Order: sequence, then structure tokens, then C-alpha cells
Amino acid sequence: MHPAASVILFTTASGVGYGILSLAPLLVAFGILPDEDRWLGGALMLPALGLVTVGLLSSTFHLGHPERAWRALSQWKSSWLSREGVMAILSYPPTLAYTYAWVSLGSVDGPWVWAGFATVLTALGMMFTTGMIYRSLKPVPAWATDWTVTGYLTLGPLTGLAVIIAIASGFGLHPVRFQAVAIVFVLAAAIAKNAYWARLQAAWDDHAQNAGAAIASPGNTVRSIEWPHTEANYVLKEMGYGVARKHAEKLRRITRNLLLVAPAIVFCLLPSLLPLPYLIWAVIPGAVLTLAGVAIERWLFFAEAKHVVSLYYGVE
Repeated sequence: MHPAASVILFTTASGVGYGILSLAPLLVAFGILPDEDRWLGGALMLPALGLVTVGLLSSTFHLGHPERAWRALSQWKSSWLSREGVMAILSYPPTLAYTYAWVSLGSVDGPWVWAGFATVLTALGMMFTTGMIYRSLKPVPAWATDWTVTGYLTLGPLTGLAVIIAIASGFGLHPVRFQAVAIVFVLAAAIAKNAYWARLQAAWDDHAQNAGAAIASPGNTVRSIEWPHTEANYVLKEMGYGVARKHAEKLRRITRNLLLVAPAIVFCLLPSLLPLPYLIWAVIPGAVLTLAGVAIERWLFFAEAKHVVSLYYGVE
């Protein structure tokens, strides 16, 4: 699929934003983050709201008629895209209420705790529905797997946690308090992405083989020897966008290093070895590398996924 810049921006920005929103209230509830520090609350919640809003707005840029985007909300009974929009709207009231309690009141207790849990649930719901949009597209074999949804539910919190640790370190909180959480999400993200990549090419090859099964003899495949036209068209450019396998492998290695190896070193290992004055010079670059890694991963997510209509043009 053609990796549209607006969709990459949406999935990256909203993933980080909802990742922060899915973790911050829980970290406060378990005493890992102090709820009495209103400046810390503002430094976490306000950027998260900004990222979520920018991401949602950017998702309308690739529409032919952005002014009609609101109509998608009416199809929530059958469309995961519509459910994503509804979930996005539902996420704002509890998030704004929790932000008000943390930033304005300087304390999150009593009924405000429930606003925090609602924030976590709607943030997770938003990441789940976003993943299900792609999971439900059976004509794109790469996406038609539960690993697609698992990737969204692990990468979002991982990138959000990287930002939380970097900001909290600036407020004097040692990253060792986040170490156990970081280990969990780094391992979960590594399992999800490597499993997704492991089945990606196999899923396409199986689909291509099955597509020609009706006219091919057992054990053989059917391939086009000529394109049905002399130049690329819209369908081929959008649905059959291809990235050379050698380049894809190189980008995957870069993604693994930035998105998985760097967080493992910076957030899981170094907190046990370095004091805060020195560690802060590692966690901020570590967060930047993690965000760069997820941006490349988002590009690959779209660039490597081919629609089955590409088989008509002999795309392998």
C-alpha cells in the first residue's frame, strides 16, 4: 500500500499520545508517578492531548472531502473506522477531567480516580479499534492477522512510556522506577513485531498460490508474463506499492535497533547502572530514537502490505 504521509503521522502521533494516556493514570494509581506534582501532570497530559488531536486531524487530510469525515461516525455498527472515530470522541471527556484534576487541583483522588481508569480504557480502546481497521482488511494478507492489533497495543504504550520516562527524568524522578514496566513492553513489542514480520511474506506467497489454484496444476503457481497495460495506473500505485526486499530487510534492522534494542538498553538496563544526573543524557536521546523507530515501522507497515488486486498485475 502507498504509505501516505498523513496516515503515518496519524498512527505515529496518536499512538504516542494514547500510549501516554494508557499508562500515566495507571502509573499514578500505583504510586510510580506522583500525582501531587501538577507541573509534571501538565508536562505529560497536555502534550499527549496535543499529539492525539494532531493525529486525529491529520487522518482527514488524505480524504477527498475532509468536511464529510463526520459522516463516518454513523456507521459504527459495521465499520471499525467509524468505531475508531466514536472511541476518539469518547476518550476526550475522561482525559480532560483527569488532566483538570492533576494539573488544576494538584491531586488525583476520590471520583477523579475513575476518570483516570476511563482514560486508560478509552485510550486502549482507541488503539484497539485503530488496529482492527487494518486487521479487518482481508484483501491485504499482511494485515489480516491478530499480530496487527497486538502491534498497536504494544508499540503505543512502549513509545508513550519512552516519553513519560524522558519527561519524568527532567523532573528528578529516577528511571529505575519504570524499569519493570519498560521490560514488559519492550519484550511484548519485540514478540509482536517479529511475529508479524515472520508471517508477512509467507502470507502473501500463500495467497498468491491459492489465487491460481483453480488453473494451476498441483505444486505449480500462475504468474503474469505481461502487464495488462503499458504503464502504472492508480490501482497499482496505491494498492501495489512495493519496496525492494533487500531495502525492507535493511529498514527492519534499523527499526529493531531504534524501536527495540535502544529502549532495552536505555530503559531496561542503564537505570540499574547509572545515577540520574548522568542517566538523563541517555533517556532523552533514547526516547527520540524510539520515536524515530516507530515512524520507520509505520512506513514499513504500509509499504510492505500489498492488496490482492496486485496479483492481476504480476506483482510478487
